[in-house]
Formats: sequence, C-alpha cells, structure tokens
Amino acid sequence: MAEAVHTPIDIGLTAAIVAVEQDEPYILVSGDTTSEVRAGLPYGTFDPVAHRTFEIGLRAWVSAQTALNVGYVEQLYTFGDRGRHARPGDTGAHVVSIGYLALTRFSQNTALRAAGAGFEPWYRFFPWEDWRGGKPEILRTIVPLLEQWAKSGKDDPARPPGRRERLRHCFGVGGSPWDEEKVLDRYELLYEAGLIEEARRDGRETRGKGGKLGEPMRFDHRRILATAIARLRAKLKYRPVVFELMRPEFTLTELQRTVEAISGRHLHKQNFRRLVETAALVEPTGETSTTTGGRPAAVYRFRRDVTQERPAPGLRVGGRA
Repeated sequence: MAEAVHTPIDIGLTAAIVAVEQDEPYILVSGDTTSEVRAGLPYGTFDPVAHRTFEIGLRAWVSAQTALNVGYVEQLYTFGDRGRHARPGDTGAHVVSIGYLALTRFSQNTALRAAGAGFEPWYRFFPWEDWRGGKPEILRTIVPLLEQWAKSGKDDPARPPGRRERLRHCFGVGGSPWDEEKVLDRYELLYEAGLIEEARRDGRETRGKGGKLGEPMRFDHRRILATAIARLRAKLKYRPVVFELMRPEFTLTELQRTVEAISGRHLHKQNFRRLVETAALVEPTGETSTTTGGRPAAVYRFRRDVTQERPAPGLRVGGRA
C-alpha cells in the first residue's frame, strides 16, 4: 500500500483594514514588488513561538508591513480554498488563512508610505457595490454575462439554490431587491461563473470578454475583502462600529456620509437624522462647525453609555435598496 503524501500547511493571518476619508471607504494594501498583482492585503504566517495568539501575530505583521498600529480588530473567517498559489503546479505549503476586519482612521503618513503601503478606495475592487449615485453602470456588463452562464449549465443538486435563483437573489435580477450585505455571495457567483481574474488564475474556465470587472488582488485577498465589507455593512445595524471610523467630534452630515460610504447606498437625510435621534447614539457638544460651507452645523460625539443601555445599539438603515 502506497504511503499517503501530505501537503504541508501553513496558517496565514490576513487583515482587511478599513478607513473612511472624504466620503469614500478605503482599504489598506501592502506593497509587494515581487507579485504581478499590485494590490494585496497585509498578511503573514502565524509563528506559534513568536506569537502567543493569532491576533498578536496579525498586529505584528500589520505593523511590520504598513507601519500602522490598528485599533478595533475582529476575526472574520478561515479561508482555505485554492487561490494562494499564483501558478499551477506550485508544491509549496498550502496556506489556510484566518481573515480579520480592522477599523482605523485614515492616514497617509510618511512611515506608511515608506513601508510601501497605502489606502486604496475599496470600490476600485468592487465597483458594482456602490449604489450611492444609482445603479452602477458596470452591472450592464455583469448581469448579461451571468444570465448567459446561468442558462448554459445544469444546476448542481448538491448545491441548492440553482444558478438562476442565486443570480436573482444576489444581483437583484427579475425585480428582486438589491441586498447590500450579499457582497461575498456576489463575488462568489462571479468567481464560479469565471468572470473575474482570480478565477482565471485558479485555472477555472473563463467566460466571455466582459472586460476587467474590478481590480484583482493577490491570492484570495479579494474574497477576504468581500467578507470584510459584508460583515461591516451588517454590523453597522447592530453595533456602533461606525464611530471607530469617525473623528471624536463630527456633524450629522459627516456621520451620514460615512454610513453611506460603507453601505454603498444613499440615505434620506431626515429619515437618517430621526434614526440617529431614536437610537440615542450621539450627544451634542454644544459647538458648531462651518466646514460644510453653509449654515453652521451642530457638532456631536459618540455617547458611549449606549453600549451599556441596549444589547444591540446600531443604525438600522434598512437592508435593501
């Protein structure tokens, strides 16, 4: 009986670090001059001797690769699919990566640039996710290609629902509403249909000439980023995480635009203000701001006592558009 061959496995740590600046959500990417794909998330291998915990290891890698010390961090998911070997036939250790979401305030300091890192708009990687100005134009390309794919193959009985139903639920086809939280589902559908660069890199059959559907990332980092965006969009509604991205003092307009930037959807001004008032998440400082260029706007700060008052203090801005 032949002896089984075991593929070596490393544990990787990958961070999706989010910031918002001037009404745009950004993701921190680390430099890698050896890769043909420019953009990637900060990542490194877990060392059980040097790192007492996964999170300590993650923070160490982020600091080394970006010169940034992150604040809020939470674990997302464990990623072990193909996509971590850049070329077929690679016999190196397979990396099972633990993904993390981290929130910080925007920075373009000298140390960050010296480390070869910088913030990039996350809609550069997911242009179909930004509905603030209406339905994204790129969906006119994506949806017909997905409809062709849905018609061209048989559904897998082991993986319900079927292709057409998944297309309807994920991309709002046939009158279904657009659910901004299905970021990962949409990415997975594009990957399965062979419409994005990562599918080609993994050796999947690619379809059509739909052009570049968002900027690709190294390894499976765009999948990890999709998971992070989906988690953050959902978490806005039941945790006050948005204030990790805000300055200590802000106007309600700045708060609304930050929520809009993350959720990718436009919010009605008066409805949003009623929602903030009902949630009792902020309190006035007594100061005003003239940075908007119009009438002086009241300045607020996060009311931290709310986390002790209610089990799920968030901004329930609605799940579908």
